[in-house]
Amino acid sequence: MRSFAMAPLAAACLSVLAAAAQADPAESLDKVVVTGNPLKSQLLAQPSDSLGGDQLVLTRAANLGDTLQGLAGVAATNFGPNASRPSIRGLDGDRVRILSNSGASVDASNLSFDHGVAIDPLVIDKVEVLRGAAALLYGGNAVGGVVNTLDNRIPRTLIDGMSGAAEVRLGGATHDKSGAVVLDGGTGQPHRGFGWHVDLAGRDADDQAAPRFDSDGESRTSVRNSAARSHGGALGGSVFFQGGFAGVSVDDFHTNYGTTAEEGVTIRMQRQRLATAGEWATADGPVHRISWQLSRNRYEHQEVEETGDIGTTFKSTGTDGRLEVEHAAIGPVKGLIGLQTEQLNFSALGEEAFVPSTRTRNTGVFVLEQAKLGGVDWSAGARTERVTVDSDGGDRFGTPDSKRFKPVSLALSGVYPLSEAWSLSANLNHTERAPAYYELFANGLHLASAAYERGDPTLGLERSKGLDVGLKWESAQSHVHLNLYETRFSNYVALQATGEVVDNGGESVPVYDFHAVPARLRGIEFEGRWQLHPALALLSQLDAVRGDNRATGEPLPRLSPLRAMLGLEAKQGDWSGKLEWRGAARQTRVAEFDTPTPGYGTLRLSVARQLRWGQTDALWYLKLDNLANKLAYNATAVPTIRELAPQPGRSASTGLQVRF
Repeated sequence: MRSFAMAPLAAACLSVLAAAAQADPAESLDKVVVTGNPLKSQLLAQPSDSLGGDQLVLTRAANLGDTLQGLAGVAATNFGPNASRPSIRGLDGDRVRILSNSGASVDASNLSFDHGVAIDPLVIDKVEVLRGAAALLYGGNAVGGVVNTLDNRIPRTLIDGMSGAAEVRLGGATHDKSGAVVLDGGTGQPHRGFGWHVDLAGRDADDQAAPRFDSDGESRTSVRNSAARSHGGALGGSVFFQGGFAGVSVDDFHTNYGTTAEEGVTIRMQRQRLATAGEWATADGPVHRISWQLSRNRYEHQEVEETGDIGTTFKSTGTDGRLEVEHAAIGPVKGLIGLQTEQLNFSALGEEAFVPSTRTRNTGVFVLEQAKLGGVDWSAGARTERVTVDSDGGDRFGTPDSKRFKPVSLALSGVYPLSEAWSLSANLNHTERAPAYYELFANGLHLASAAYERGDPTLGLERSKGLDVGLKWESAQSHVHLNLYETRFSNYVALQATGEVVDNGGESVPVYDFHAVPARLRGIEFEGRWQLHPALALLSQLDAVRGDNRATGEPLPRLSPLRAMLGLEAKQGDWSGKLEWRGAARQTRVAEFDTPTPGYGTLRLSVARQLRWGQTDALWYLKLDNLANKLAYNATAVPTIRELAPQPGRSASTGLQVRF
């Protein structure tokens, strides 16, 4: 696990810093949200957030879930500090779509909470989040939302020369030592040339520190078996021509981390990805743009016992392809048609395999049209899919089986500008999702949830209808965003206790079944910024979600409680700082066999300074988290891990990023 040394990475960082003074400044990130917005509209009806530039540097955590959980409506599953997947508006797992450059990120994180997302936040340029159903463009398992990580591994803009960034980070609750180098370059004339990309990143972290807590009858100040080490890199290149580009990239990511729930057990994960993408655009003719992407992913993780024996091996091999064709405007109407195809081969071999080997095939066709009519920016679309899920069966899983589904999703939205600063939006959607392979065919002990899980091969499509209403006020330096939403499921696929128990080596384990229930989720999201003074801004945020099984009135599991944030942001010259208080109310509405989670409030402070050396700029930062060392537990984590892994304790971290 210590085979990856930080010294070569540090040397690479230093060499890049030494050469930085002779390079050109990097271009700023595009402010337009691209996820769910292929027609590049400035006004989006669907609530969205993006993190990029300095904001991403100061927010970035060791995993994707913890990086995003400060956004309105976004929580994290927090299975220890290494496996944390985003949860959006009370939905997680197969209902939140994780993308890499708008293509599928193949891993096993939706299968189990102790499986990490195979994306390293250190090397992404931007991350975008769509809150609410985005099935129209990304399929039925985006009913909760979409998280799209963006990087430049396939260059999309030609630059002449070299640009890039190098970053070193130290400290935090896990005594983190990490670094990354990202380089981009190119040569050629406008609209004709070649661009390249290379990146390298690594991380070494200890067990996470926490305020004193009781775990299995033992008093602790650290989360057991939560250390991690990772490394990865990528190479990419693109050829540019009149009207577009075509490129290819290859990346490799490895990580070893403790599972926390099982002392002495580690997960050894690796993911390789080969991707190609391109675009051609013209202002003439009936077709204005054609864009495509195709990726092949190979994922494997092994659960390694303390003795060194391999308990279970999970493998996923997936291919994801996407084609979009934008047509010329027809009067006020502009739009596109698209085709998306996905193939996933999954296998789990070993003692703890609770699902059989499966093959999932999904082909979707979609259309999106936009027009401005009556002063309203309208958007409408439809998507139809064909999904096949095949099981190889086995001793515990019965005979081989095959299931076929035909989901259809529809959406209609509008944005009405009330004035130059105010706008009103509404989004109405009907979404259908095919059950995931584990919801259909699981049959075995799942240690992450401490339950015996049984799928239901008779499950049908999960259907939902949603309405989202938003009000926005935007000025040069201040804004207010308010969203109200409700989603009704006619047959929400829920994992619920049956009252049965099975014997597991002398210990009784509860049995949970996947089955369809009527459900409802509704909530509110508020986020505001007020510029009180040229050097001082007031920040605020509030979100709440309530979910119910409409048949029984029982709460849906793992819902975030009412959360709030108050902050002050100051900037003077090259210095900036932020003071934040983040709090969560006590969560007393919990599902059966869960326990209430106490409320908490934590205080954090960050200070940053911009540095400049000729044509090079840099950002130095210092972050102080949980200043009062408050003990806090995450209500969105599964009960089996919650008491073992509280939120991080008081910590200090610092870092330096150089951009050129």
